[in-house]
Amino acid sequence: MDPNQRIARISAHLNPRNLNQIGDGSGLNRVACRAKGGSPGFKVAILGAAGGIGQPLAMLMKMNPLVSILHLYDVANAPGVTADISHMDTSAIVRGFLGQPQLEEALTGMDLVIIPAGVPRKPGMTRDDLFNINAGIVKTLSEAIAKCCPKAVVNIISNPVNSTVPIAAEVFKKAGTFDPKKLMGVTMLDVVRANTFVAEVMSLDPREVDVPVVGGHAGATILPLLSQVKPSCSFTQKEIEYLTDRIQNGGTEVVEAKAGTGSATLSMAYAAVKFADACLRGLRGDADIVECAFVASHVTELPFFASKVRLGRCGIDDVYGLGPLNEYERMGLEKAKKELAGSIQKGVTFVKK
Repeated sequence: MDPNQRIARISAHLNPRNLNQIGDGSGLNRVACRAKGGSPGFKVAILGAAGGIGQPLAMLMKMNPLVSILHLYDVANAPGVTADISHMDTSAIVRGFLGQPQLEEALTGMDLVIIPAGVPRKPGMTRDDLFNINAGIVKTLSEAIAKCCPKAVVNIISNPVNSTVPIAAEVFKKAGTFDPKKLMGVTMLDVVRANTFVAEVMSLDPREVDVPVVGGHAGATILPLLSQVKPSCSFTQKEIEYLTDRIQNGGTEVVEAKAGTGSATLSMAYAAVKFADACLRGLRGDADIVECAFVASHVTELPFFASKVRLGRCGIDDVYGLGPLNEYERMGLEKAKKELAGSIQKGVTFVKK
């Protein structure tokens, strides 16, 4: 291979493939770039890859050995993030895509699409305050997914998840591509926080704690089932109230601590990668992959609800019920459902209007 071809090969992943030249007047033809020895794996796209969640998420997905191709899309700064991440010596190939004209190419052939796109919360804002901006973003991205990779598993992070997941579902239904097994709202950060906070109270290693968190992904809709914690723990009523409140308001804790400079981006990226990895292991055929997620559900009378799901080759293999609840949890469930119903309807109405 002559030097020009070698340079073309090295540079090929830095710019979208629909640009036929690299650099200015170099005359180098673009060719497919493949890291030698790279293992076969899954094709993953991150939509919103240059944002506060998107950047650490992209970095952590580049480190995942199950990812063979990583597409990074954003409306700004995608080339810089792509160049930076692409220098990591892991096997996944990274390609960047900038702006609406390159969205469809970013999505074509993807197995998993992760959506952290949108604006973050600022002090005093609820996740619902983000609705007017993020709803439109998720709708546009979902339309492109329906067209370019309708069979992909979709992980939605963009808040308010309680509304953005129903928005995506309505878009997919309109396009005739909706598969409830493929669409998941990422509530893993609630579980990660619950595991951490319970471990602190009980002096345990958080890696050994598993707290089911059901309902939704905002305030009172977040319902940690502390009666079902593994390993089995006994809490005082005061501890239950403290833990429930802290888990429900963990996002606000970070927003206020960052004092206007952002929201929970790093822990969210960690949680998103933990969930994405579970999805990929499920797609690979690994057994007994069970995580909590906000999905189309018959667990309650609501059309969407977060509970434990078993992940498999088709996305969601099974949606589990809530199990036995104590009186405090039953009261919390009724409160969660009331708020959740309005958020779900808000998303459905946004697409249908």
